[in-house]
Amino acid sequence: MLTAEALKRKIQSADDLLSVVKTMKALAAVSIRQYQRAVESLSDYNRTVEMGLQIVLKQSVGAFKVGVGSSPRLGAIVFGTDQGLCGQLNSIIVQHALGEMGQTGIPKERRIVIAVGMRTADILEDSGQKVFEILGTPGSTAGITPMVQDITMVLESWRFKHSVENMHLYFNEYISGATYRPQTHKLLPVDRQWLLKLQKKRWDSRTLPMFTIEWETILRSLIREYLFVSIYRAFANSLASENASRLAAMQNAEKNIEERLEELEVQFHSQRQMTITEELLDIVAGFEAMKEDQRPVGKSGKTAAREGVAGASLTGGRVVPAALA
Repeated sequence: MLTAEALKRKIQSADDLLSVVKTMKALAAVSIRQYQRAVESLSDYNRTVEMGLQIVLKQSVGAFKVGVGSSPRLGAIVFGTDQGLCGQLNSIIVQHALGEMGQTGIPKERRIVIAVGMRTADILEDSGQKVFEILGTPGSTAGITPMVQDITMVLESWRFKHSVENMHLYFNEYISGATYRPQTHKLLPVDRQWLLKLQKKRWDSRTLPMFTIEWETILRSLIREYLFVSIYRAFANSLASENASRLAAMQNAEKNIEERLEELEVQFHSQRQMTITEELLDIVAGFEAMKEDQRPVGKSGKTAAREGVAGASLTGGRVVPAALA
């Protein structure tokens, strides 16, 4: 059985660990809100891009045709994390991505896969899927924009150098609290039905805005902005989901530590009570032993006094010491 001192050290260690877990829990909650606001801020930007596409499509009727990607190659970006303490986040998105890529019918050797996060890349490699490149995860919303710009350049390079027309994004979409779900976004080719819907959508005002630049140039620029919005949203959702998963893990850890603390405190108080009881018993036993040591071996004091008084009456009232009698 552990001593009271050992139990006290364990309680102190558990208290320190609980403090760390609570701090990580608070940071995860703050980060979720940060990335959630980043996703919400894309709404107006995305609305502007859609309005631009709507104008271009309405004024280029008959000239613009949406093609369907026929390339047998697939480009994919799988969003995960570099850090741990986030539950099954990476395993969930990798399983989802592998299942979705398998449904395309494109073999593994004809897929170009980018993994965002070292842990995601490791799981992909263990599953037999070769990873073309590994990217780190940004630590804040400020780091998302430059990474999205780099990925956009990589996607353009894929199209021209590797003839990749099919590009998909696989990421965890944040829902609320500590919940998220895996999602697939088909980045390219652009959804034909979505573009046709924009083309037929009613414009809010009486007249359409005019433009003097070639519509192909404007369209390419707008498609590039569409790619930027899509990748940025995937990044922000993935980071929010990472922190949501970490929040759930920290909540479970906090509960387990508190339960362990309660057990240790019960053991500590029980051990302390046993120690106090043993010390009290030792004191009582010592006191009884001292009383036994102080008791005279022969006659008691009172008996000796009575005999001394009786002897004095036989000698004329004087008490004579025994040595002179």
